[in-house]
Amino acid sequence: MSMLNFEKKYRTRGGTIIGGDLFDFWVGPFYVGFFGVTTIFFATLGTLLILYGAAIGDTWNVWRINIAPPDLSYGLGMAPLKEGGLWQIITVCATGAFVSWTLRQAEISRKLGMGYHIPIAFSFAVFAYIALVIIRPILLGAWGHGFPYGILSHLDWVSNVGYQFLHFHYNPAHMLAVTFFFTNALALSLHGGLVLSSTNPGKGQKVKTPEHEDTYFRDIIGYSIGTLGIHRLGMFLAVSAAFWSAVCIIISGPFWSQGWPAWWNWWLELPIWH
Repeated sequence: MSMLNFEKKYRTRGGTIIGGDLFDFWVGPFYVGFFGVTTIFFATLGTLLILYGAAIGDTWNVWRINIAPPDLSYGLGMAPLKEGGLWQIITVCATGAFVSWTLRQAEISRKLGMGYHIPIAFSFAVFAYIALVIIRPILLGAWGHGFPYGILSHLDWVSNVGYQFLHFHYNPAHMLAVTFFFTNALALSLHGGLVLSSTNPGKGQKVKTPEHEDTYFRDIIGYSIGTLGIHRLGMFLAVSAAFWSAVCIIISGPFWSQGWPAWWNWWLELPIWH
C-alpha cells in the first residue's frame, strides 16, 4: 500500500483546536489547519524582515548578516526599526511561528488519536529559544540582552556571554544540559547501531528480531530497556537537555552575576574540610 493511500485513513475531520472546519484541509500530504496558516504567515513575514535587514545592512555575505537587538538604553521599550525594532518584530514572528507549529502538531496528534508527546517534546525546544530572547531579557530589564540574528554575530554573542561569567562550563545547569545532550547521543547511537546490525545481517544470515536485540544488550551490559523503552529514554534525555540548556542561561545574570567558578565555593566551605 502506497504512503498516500495509507494517509487517507487518517484524513478525518475534526481534532482542530481553533478554526473548526474552516482550515481543516490538506495540501498534498501536508495538513494545514489554522496553526499551519499562522505558521506560514509568521515564517514568511519574519524571513522577509530578515532579508530587509540584510538589504539595509552592510553586507549580503550570509556569514556576516546581522540583525542586532536594541541598545540596552531602550530597556524593554520599542526601538526604532533600524536600531533594534527590526529584531523585536522578527522575534515576535519567530515566536509566533514556533508556537503555531507546536499547536499544529497537537492538532495532528488529535487527528491520529495519539498522545501529545511530539508537541510536548518540541515545546521544550521552543522554550529554550524563548528563554534566550524573551525571558532572560525581561528579567535583566532590556531587550538588548537577547542574542543577535546572524551566524558569526550569534557565535560572538555566545562567546562573550561565556566570558562574562569567566568559565561558563562551571554553570551547574550547563553541566546537566551537556550531560543530557551527550548521553542522548550515546543512547540513540547504540540503538541505531543495534537496529542496523540486526536488519543488515551478513550474507546467508537471517534478519534478527527484537528478541535478539534485547538479548544482546542484556548480555553485554546486563540490562535491556526494550524497543519501546529506548525511544522513551531518548525523549526524556532530549527534553532534559533542552530544559537545562534553557535554565542555564536564565539563571546567568538574573540570579547569578559572578563568575560561575565562584558558585562552587559552597563545596569548599563544607564543614568536612575544616
